[in-house]
Formats: sequence, C-alpha cells, structure tokens
Amino acid sequence: MTNIGIIIGSTRPGRKGEVVARWVHDIAAKRDDAGFEVVDIADFHLPHLDEEIPASMGRYSKLHTKAWAEKIASFDGFVFVTPEYNHSTSGALKNAIDFLYAEWNNKAAGFVSYGSAGGTRAVEHLRLMMGELQVADVRAQASLSLYTDFEGFTDFLPAAHQEESVNAMLDQLVAWSGALESVRAAA
Repeated sequence: MTNIGIIIGSTRPGRKGEVVARWVHDIAAKRDDAGFEVVDIADFHLPHLDEEIPASMGRYSKLHTKAWAEKIASFDGFVFVTPEYNHSTSGALKNAIDFLYAEWNNKAAGFVSYGSAGGTRAVEHLRLMMGELQVADVRAQASLSLYTDFEGFTDFLPAAHQEESVNAMLDQLVAWSGALESVRAAA
C-alpha cells in the first residue's frame, strides 16, 4: 500500500499546523487507497542544519538526522502542511527538508497551506524546492485563509469546500505516488 506522510511544517508555539494536519488526516483516513501518518517535525528536534557533508552524499553523522531520514524514507509521498511566514514557508520546514536528499527523491508531494493569503506563496517556494529534490508536486492544493477558515484567527473552522480541495489533492497525490513506484524501484 502507498504510504503518505502528512508533515506538520511548523514548530512555532501556538502554531495552527497541528490542528490542520489532524484535520487532513481525518479526511484521509476515510480513504482506502493509501495509508496516512501525521509527522511532526518538532518531534525530531532538528537543530539548524548541522551535518558537515551535503545531504546529497547520503552520509549522515548525527542521530537526529538518521532518525529523520528513516522516517522520511518510509513514505511514498507527502502532504506538506505549511504556514506562510513572510511570503514563504517556515524556516523550520525548510531546515527539515534540507537535512535530507535521497529520502525525498522520486516521490510525490501535495500541499495544504494557511495564512492571511491562504499560504499560497509558501507553496510556491516549496514547489521550487521539490523540483530540486526530484519530488513530483501535484497541482491541486488546499489553501486555508486565516480570515475565513479560522474564527477570530485562532479556532480552526474550515469552510465546507475545503474538504473537497483536500480530497482533490489527495487523489492526485496518491496517483502520482503510485506511478513513481517503478521509478523508485529502478533507483
């Protein structure tokens, strides 16, 4: 079965990412075409990138990097749940992505973003990173507005159409993750 990691892309106190990722997981759990797991980058206690050798060499020396690499390697695709901070994704997510290379390769990615402008600019930056990591990103995405999907900017109450957006993204993500299986096997 295809395994998809739903990555919480923020470690900030008071973050919205955890509740959004759990909501995505609840939607995904109704499906029978893949397995889904929430992955919180905060659980891996990654410092600022501290590996001396570039990730593309695959020679990780730190225990936290090895644990992170093992977790990411176990997935066929990813849903990145990202906030938008200063027209980009969070520094914590960028840092977590940069720790690894081959573990991302030949997989697929979808995006659920949130922010005052729906987090769309954060996703634009993530799409550029995914290309460099040989990750096929899908077109459909869910963009959550702090104005309309969060009551008082704090309580997560997504509009009804957002579940459709998540399912459209998951449809594409599961299909692409499966299609890339032969590419992963050949690599």
